Amino acid sequence: MTLNENADIDTSQVTDARGSGGGGAFGGGGGGMGGIPIPVGGGLLGTLLVLGLVVAGMFLGPKLYGDGDNGALNETCSTANPDRLQHAECRNALYINSIQAYWLKATPETFGQPYQATDTVFFAQAVNTGCGAADSGVGPFYCPLDKLVYIDLTFYDELANRFGAKGQFAQPYVLAHEYGHHLQNLLGTSDQVRRQQERDPDNANALSVRLELQADCLAGVWSKHATETTAANGQPIFKSLTQEDVNQALEAAAAIGDDVIQRKSGRPVDETQFTHGTAAQRRQWFNNGYSTGDGKRCDTFSGAI
Repeated sequence: MTLNENADIDTSQVTDARGSGGGGAFGGGGGGMGGIPIPVGGGLLGTLLVLGLVVAGMFLGPKLYGDGDNGALNETCSTANPDRLQHAECRNALYINSIQAYWLKATPETFGQPYQATDTVFFAQAVNTGCGAADSGVGPFYCPLDKLVYIDLTFYDELANRFGAKGQFAQPYVLAHEYGHHLQNLLGTSDQVRRQQERDPDNANALSVRLELQADCLAGVWSKHATETTAANGQPIFKSLTQEDVNQALEAAAAIGDDVIQRKSGRPVDETQFTHGTAAQRRQWFNNGYSTGDGKRCDTFSGAI
């Protein structure tokens, strides 16, 4: 994967709340099960952690991250800085630009509905959201109530060091997965799933798995078209994307399969507790999206998965 050093980085798609203090978190920033950053019944990369947070949100009311301050981010990611692509926050902003540029065009073409761009909030340790308070231990997530993606960028160190997904393309995969949840929210898929879960609580986890695998598939679809996306100045965002990059995304998807997570946390594999899918399923559905490049081929709700 090679990013284009001449592509403008649109930092308006990011809210940098890393200096705003966040506050009100569940824990000290390294939570999760046995040091692994996964909430009970939630998941590492998806909206379903919100099922727990929404309850808090109902009682606490919307508690947002604050305005943030993009001044330092704007300076770091400016074209005046020749080293800007050496900074994780600038690369991630450019990934977000690419993901949203693709879905802005593809959503009406594929699903017949408009796409609404949304911010990613960079936070440090803790953050208040429309879905309640969270800390870094929950990993990246999407909140459907405020329609924002949240990530503590130090998560990528955890992904590389604890889960072994060290490839650079693991990062845009993570973001593309979360924006897959945003798309599901816009299309009404998330609401349909939550209603089904309320009607059939015994199958709540199984429905969660299907929602998460669809987000993986949508991440694969964007990956297929990533080199077609352009920045605000018309420059291609990616110069190249190789099979090795795709393999890095597949490796990341497999590293955070429910079965792998359960083993790493010292527990026996229990399919009834799966919320995101096995390593094999996550690889399969990302690859399905990548190989077809078609969001319509991401129907994880019909038939076997």
